Order: sequence, then C-alpha cells, then structure tokens
Amino acid sequence: MAALLLLLPASLLLSGLAAEGAAAVTFSSRLIHRFSDEVRALRGPGGGAVPPNASAAGQWPEKRSVEYYQVLVASDFRRQNMKLGTHYQLLVPSEGSQTMGLGNEFGWLHYSWIDVGSPSVSFLVALDAGSDLLWLPCECVQCAPLSASHYSSLDRDLNEYNPSGSNSSKHITCSHQLCELGPSCKSPGESCPYVVNYYSENTSTSGLLVEDILHLASGSGRASNSSVSAPVVIGCGMKQSGGYLDGVAPDGLMGLGLGEISVPSFLAKGGLVPNSFSLCFVEDDSGTIFFGDQGPANQKYTAFLRSHGKYETYIVGVEACCIGTSCLKQTSFSALVDSGTSFTFLPNGVFETITQEFDRRVNATHSSIEGYPWKYCYKPSTKEKAKVPSLTLVFPLNNSFVVYDPVFKVYGMEGLAGFCLAIQPTDGDIGIIGQNFMMGYRMVFDRENLKLGWSRSNCQDLDDDRSMPLTPNGRSPNPLPTTEQQSAPGGHAVAPAVAGRALSKPSAASQKLISSHLSLISLMPLLLLVHFLATFRHINEPFSLIHQSSLR
Repeated sequence: MAALLLLLPASLLLSGLAAEGAAAVTFSSRLIHRFSDEVRALRGPGGGAVPPNASAAGQWPEKRSVEYYQVLVASDFRRQNMKLGTHYQLLVPSEGSQTMGLGNEFGWLHYSWIDVGSPSVSFLVALDAGSDLLWLPCECVQCAPLSASHYSSLDRDLNEYNPSGSNSSKHITCSHQLCELGPSCKSPGESCPYVVNYYSENTSTSGLLVEDILHLASGSGRASNSSVSAPVVIGCGMKQSGGYLDGVAPDGLMGLGLGEISVPSFLAKGGLVPNSFSLCFVEDDSGTIFFGDQGPANQKYTAFLRSHGKYETYIVGVEACCIGTSCLKQTSFSALVDSGTSFTFLPNGVFETITQEFDRRVNATHSSIEGYPWKYCYKPSTKEKAKVPSLTLVFPLNNSFVVYDPVFKVYGMEGLAGFCLAIQPTDGDIGIIGQNFMMGYRMVFDRENLKLGWSRSNCQDLDDDRSMPLTPNGRSPNPLPTTEQQSAPGGHAVAPAVAGRALSKPSAASQKLISSHLSLISLMPLLLLVHFLATFRHINEPFSLIHQSSLR
C-alpha cells in the first residue's frame, strides 16, 4: 500500500529565524507518521479527531494492531476509488477514440461509433457538446432512414435501438429524479417520457427514458484493452423532427453537456474518470474523444459563464476579436461552445464589424457562390495566392484562441473554386463557437473546474494511428466522399447542423471576472507553522502529504 507521510518543516522554521545577514540557509524536513506520538500530542487529549472508520469506538488505533492496519487498507481503497494522482486511465468508446467528420449527407458534424446494451449493438452517433441527452432511434414512429441505400457514404444499415432486446435495459419511471416530465405523468410508476428541442428550427426528439450499458475501453489505443461497462440513461427516440429527419444524426446523438443526464456526468459520478472530457478535430475529417482528459499543463483556458444564474451549458465570454493583427473595438460577446453546430455564429453587430475588416484585408474578389449560405465569399486571383487573415478570439487574462484558417474552401472540377468566411450572423447577444473554429485544437471541457481549455494539436492517437472506419470493428471501411462527390447533382444534401439544445430564454451571460491567482513572494516561517498545524487539525486520511496546490 502507498504510505504517505507528514512533512514536518522543523528545520525550515528554525532556519527562518536565523539572524539576518547569514551567507546561506539550509532547508530540511523531517517525515513523521500520521499515527505517531507527536501527531497524537498535537491533536490534544485522547488523540483528538481520528479518521473515519479508525476503530469501532472511534479511538486512536494502537500501532501495529489489527485496527491500525484496517485503517491503512481502508484509506488505500478510498484513494483508489477517488482516482487520486495523475495515473488514472482515460476512457474511450469501445470502438476506439477516433471520431469522423461527415459532410453534407450528415450535417457536417463529427460522429463516433458506440456500443450499447447486452448483447451490444453499434450506433453511429453525432457528438454534441451543446445538449445533454444520449438518444438513439428506438421503436420508431418517426425516424430518419436507417438503410445504407439512403446514404452514399455508408456500406451497411444503421441500427435501431430495442430496449426489450437488451438484457441490461431498465425503464426509467416518472418518479426518477432525472425525469423532467415526471409531474405530468398520471402515475409515478409510468415510464418517463422526454422531449428535447434543439436550436435548429422545428428540430426535436421525443420518446421514453431507459437505463442501459454503454461499453467503453480504458486507456488509448494499444495502451490498454480492458473494457468498462457504464450504466447511463438513454433516450429511446421514437419520434424525431426537423433536421433529424433530413440526415443529421440519423442513428442518434450523444449529448456531452453539463446536465446530470449526460454521459460525462454519469462517468464522473461513477468514479470512473475525472469530470472532464476532450474533443479534437482536424481538417481531414478525423478526430478523437477522450473521457477524463483534463488537458496538458500548458494549455490556455477561460472560465465558463453562468446562464440565468446557473452553469447550464458551455458558455464563455469573448473580450475582443482580431482580424490578423488588428483587434477591433466593440467586438465582445458571449458564446456557446458547441461541437454539435457545424459552423460559427456571431451576434449581428460583432458579425458586421468582423466581416468588414476581413473583407478589407483579404486579397481576393468578393463574389457569391451558389448553394452556400455565407455572405462573404471570394474567388481567388489567378495571379497570386490568396492571403487569408487569421481570426483571433481574445479571452480574459489575454488568453487568445487563434483560428488560423477561418474559411470554408469550395472545390470544383479544376481545383479551388473559391472560399467563404465561415461565420453567420445571429439575432440576440449569444453567439456559437462551432465545430469549424475548433479544428486543429484539443478542446478540453473541464467540468470539474468549470473552464474550457485548448491547445494546438494534430489530434493523433499516439497509441493507435489507424483511421476511423465507417463501419464498426473495422469491417469494410468505405472512404468518405470527396467534395466533388458531395456537390454532385442529385446528391443527398443536408443543411449544416445546429444541434445544441435550445435555451429556455436566450440572453447574454453575465460577465464574470476570473479571480486573480495568489502568488507567494517569500517563505514566512510563521505562515508555514500555521499551515502545518491546520493540516493536522483538518486532515482525514491516515497519512497525509503537505503538497503544493495547483492553481486553478
């Protein structure tokens, strides 16, 4: 078992009291056991407070007694359950960490294969950080086509979830704490109904809630092949509408939001991973998802903002926007960070300011491109290569998020036919940072510390460099259609998706100042002594280690 000891800075305190002008100071420490006589004396008569389960009578355990070792073993188990330290395993879908971006047939979203139920069945779900519920087409009354013949990029039929065919499924009743529509039920024992409305006009899913097993794998790629079965709540999606009938997420959608019903919430509450996950997307339509990923130490970050006084979704505050090296006035806004939205939306005023500056700086001819929704499109000059300025979002503490290539390239039979600034205006004062702005970044949704982290990444799974197959388990992978194939006459086209769950009252998120970090300028012996004594008074583990706190 791991034995943690108390770090007693006795020599450090004495050295700190040395006379001024000494040429050098020697720092040393002495380790003492949590149940030593010295610690017992500091706790006062009777040993003071003892750790939970120290003994049946709550007494200080005798050294080397059975109770003494029982306390130490219990402590080790608690530490394991809490997943302390930096050596925890990440979790990925059982089919692998890879995601894939699908074009106009599937709403330009990123998808991942997941396995659900017992026996397990595979589903190709869209990944949506803007909503909470994992739902699957189920006992369909009104669902999107699931036949491969309807989609040029699939070589096998998609699946319909059947709760009665899964040995591990359980119905959620109206009395369950996660049943939002419970009060409208006729009796508490009825199956819980659900309805979720999304940002896209008239787009929704409805049905019944069930509990079933989501199959995951620990580690990343070849690092581990152990499997994990996690109970989660699933929406048995009997009736879909709007975009979900036109090809967006035909086989279901995994909500990754802050709600208690989301998959990340279940994994964190079950003690399986830290309360965080990451998404990473790159230009070649590949990507990764990792549950429990808290990001690298050198990542930039910004705090999430409250909406209506609560942390309901991933909203951040942008202080300013820059085109190239020119930072623009009056371009602050709040935005939802949403992987379920294909492209980026900005409030009207901010949109006009940014697009006008972009138009002024780009060296290409402004032109409309038929069939594309963007206002600012361009045809490149035949004489010189187009120079596209970057677009930077500036967050508090001068943390900048640089979108190096904010355009959507349009290809024709002879190559590049043009490009469009891939942002659109939206009414209201909350924008959406969509999937296109996340390209080339490892986006960390740190729910535990309520902050968004980001770092540049090529999104490679270092332990598994295989590409994501279009069919589960690598069966007969079928390549994605090219841009020319997607644009071919008669092709099945779908409007870019806006899949995030609709807020009840879209409004500006209140601006939130990030607390400044405390900096220790010098070591003060008296403060160390106070800290040392306070540690003994409040610690609950049989052993403890005085350690440096990380700045959040």
